[in-house]
Amino acid sequence: MIPRIVVAAPASGAGKTTVAVGLMAALRRAGQVVAGFKVGPDYIDPGFHAVATGRPGRNLDPMLSGEELVGPLFAHGSEGADLAVVEGVMGLYDGALGTEGFSSTAHVAKLLKAPVVLVVDASAAGRSVGAVVQGFVAFDTEIRIVGVILNKVGSDRHEAEVRAGVAPTGVPVLGVLRRDTRLTVPSRHLGLIPANEQRTQAEQAVDAAAELVRQGVDLQAVIAAAHSAPTHTAIPWTPPQSAVVVGERPVVAVAGGPVFSFHYTETTELLTSAGADVVTFDPLTDQLPEATAALYLGGGFPELHAEALSANVELRKQVAAAVADGLPVVAECAGLLYLCRELDGHPMTGVLPATARMTGRLTLGYRTAVAASTTAFFDEGRRVRGHEFHRTTIDLETDVQPAWHLPGGVEGITLPHVHASYLHLHWTATPDVPARLVAAARERAR
Repeated sequence: MIPRIVVAAPASGAGKTTVAVGLMAALRRAGQVVAGFKVGPDYIDPGFHAVATGRPGRNLDPMLSGEELVGPLFAHGSEGADLAVVEGVMGLYDGALGTEGFSSTAHVAKLLKAPVVLVVDASAAGRSVGAVVQGFVAFDTEIRIVGVILNKVGSDRHEAEVRAGVAPTGVPVLGVLRRDTRLTVPSRHLGLIPANEQRTQAEQAVDAAAELVRQGVDLQAVIAAAHSAPTHTAIPWTPPQSAVVVGERPVVAVAGGPVFSFHYTETTELLTSAGADVVTFDPLTDQLPEATAALYLGGGFPELHAEALSANVELRKQVAAAVADGLPVVAECAGLLYLCRELDGHPMTGVLPATARMTGRLTLGYRTAVAASTTAFFDEGRRVRGHEFHRTTIDLETDVQPAWHLPGGVEGITLPHVHASYLHLHWTATPDVPARLVAAARERAR
C-alpha cells in the first residue's frame, strides 16, 4: 500500500475534519497527489475530501463492507496517489455499540497497518493534554501514534504549557493550530451541510483549513510519518464485470444534486461495471434522462427541499408513470421519502401508499436486516448489514409488503420491482444488487 496516515482524535469535536481536510489540501498544494478516505458510513466529510484532493472521497467501513474488503477498497481508492489521508470517526477507539471497537478508527488503522496522528482539542486544558496522549498511547499498543496535532490553542503561553505536558510521552508534536473562525462551515440537524449544496462556502472553508495547516503543521514530518507505514499489500478491489457483452447498455438514472448527495463512490462504479450507462440527474430541476430503464434514488436531505422537489411536477409525473409501467427502482432513505405521496405536506411522486414527515427524533446506527420478501433485487431471507441516519418517519395509508425485518420490527416498502427503505447499504458487500438492478434495466430496455 502507498504511504498513509490516519487522522484520529480522543472524541468527536476535536477538529479531525478540519485537520484531515486541511492536510489533504495543503499536501495537494505542495505537489502531492492525495487520496482521501473517511472511516464509517459518513457521506458529508468525503464531499469535503473531494474538494480538498480533487479526487473522489471514499469510505472505509468494516461493518458495512466487511473487514476483508477494507484493504482492497483502500488500495482501489489510492491508485495513482502519492499518499493517503484517512479521517477517523468519533474517538479513536469508539466503534459499533456492544462490540470491542469493531469498525472504529483504531480497527481500520490496524487493518491498514497505518500510523495514527492524534488531534487533541487543547482549548480547555494545559499540561493535562499529556495525560490524554499517554492514555491513548497505552490503551492499545497495536496502535502506533506517531504524532500529535494540538488544535484550538489560545496563545503562545498556552502552547508552551501544553507542549510541556506532552513532552514526557515521547510523542512528537507535529503541529499547533490556533482558533480560526474562517473554518466554520454551516451545519444542520444531521451535521455539516454537504459540499455540493454550498460549493463556494465549502471551497472557502477548505482554503482556510489548508492555510491553517500550512502555517501550523510540519508537512514534511507528516509525509515522513505516512512513509513510515510498514509494507502491507492488498489486491485493489475491482467491481465485478458483467458477463453480458452484447446489446446496448441500458440507462440507469441516478438521482444527484443538492437533495440526493448521499451515495458511495463505488455505487456508480458497480453499476457501470455491471453494464449500465449511468446518467446522473437533479430531481430539483431535471426530467428523467432519455431512455431511463432503471432508477436509483440514494440518500440526502429531501425534507429541506420538499417544496422545490414538489414544484418539479413533470418529473414527479414521469416517475409515477414509469414505476406504474414497471420501472425498476432501488431507493434508500431520501429516495423512500420521494416515492411517498407527501413529504411534510408537499406532494411527492405518490408511488408508495405512505406520507412522510420530519420528527424531532434521530434514528441512527448500524442495522442487521433480513429481506422480508423476494423482489427483483433481494431474495426473501437475505441478510445484510446497513446503516440508518434520519429524523423523518413514514405513515402508512394501507397495508404494504415491508422491505426488511429488523430486530425492532419491519421497515421499508417493496413492490415486485421497487425496493424502498431507510437502510443504506455499501454495495461492495452486495455486488449482486447493482447487477440485478442493471439486469432488470436491460430487460426493460428490450
